[in-house]
Amino acid sequence: MSPLVVIAVIVGLVCALTWVASLLTGDNSWVDRIWSIVPVAYLWVFAGFAGLRDARLDLMAVLVTLWGARLTFNFARKGGYSGAEDYRWPVLRSRMTDWQFQLFNLFFIVIYQNILLVLITLPALTAFQHRGTPFGVLDGLVAAVFIAFLVGETIADQQQWRFQGWKKAQMAAGRAPSPRFLQSGLFRYSRHPNFFFEQAQWWALFLFGAIAAGSLAQWTVLGALLLTVLFIGSTAFTERITLGRYPEYAHYQARTSAVVPWPPRPVPKAARA
Repeated sequence: MSPLVVIAVIVGLVCALTWVASLLTGDNSWVDRIWSIVPVAYLWVFAGFAGLRDARLDLMAVLVTLWGARLTFNFARKGGYSGAEDYRWPVLRSRMTDWQFQLFNLFFIVIYQNILLVLITLPALTAFQHRGTPFGVLDGLVAAVFIAFLVGETIADQQQWRFQGWKKAQMAAGRAPSPRFLQSGLFRYSRHPNFFFEQAQWWALFLFGAIAAGSLAQWTVLGALLLTVLFIGSTAFTERITLGRYPEYAHYQARTSAVVPWPPRPVPKAARA
């Protein structure tokens, strides 16, 4: 049996379960709850089919397991498994008719996103097909880069977690928090550093497959590319919502890189007024 057959069965079951769950509960965040889990399973499927004897595939599976553990922990502590729906879905739902949103739920939230979760793991397919390629220095360098990105995302999420805790405490005490959104730490250099590090990890994973194949010209780059496109759209939508809540966010946008960490831009006095 091919590892792709096993993965196809898993993704079919996951699509069915998340879709039915969304219909029964009216909550469209079920794919969010399995986002950090199923890619880990897919990587171990490939590593398992190689008999857990391919150093590159085993390392890829371990790294993605670390990614999944970190993301699952962060999602859980924010209440992601307690029934809290992503705040963006109600906003989008209010802009569509019921049947339009149900089609969006089935084809985008459920099917497309689950297929994307398969695609981002398919560099492991390239590594599986070229598992005779020796593990080398380049693999070690990419692993180090992946871990650096993982650490960066962990720091960004922890900074956001601490800020949100401080903000809630201020509001509970009857004080207006200032600032109303995080602008320090890594967020001084990027409005969404966690988004940057998240995408960067999957680009690093693609490199493992490219190293195994001996060429960057691999169709499995499609997963990382489509993930980046998804984040571009998601970031733009998130920022429109944030700007509607906090008009001062425009000043932050004017001086701070959207995603890629970069030194802040000087803002003219007229723009700060």
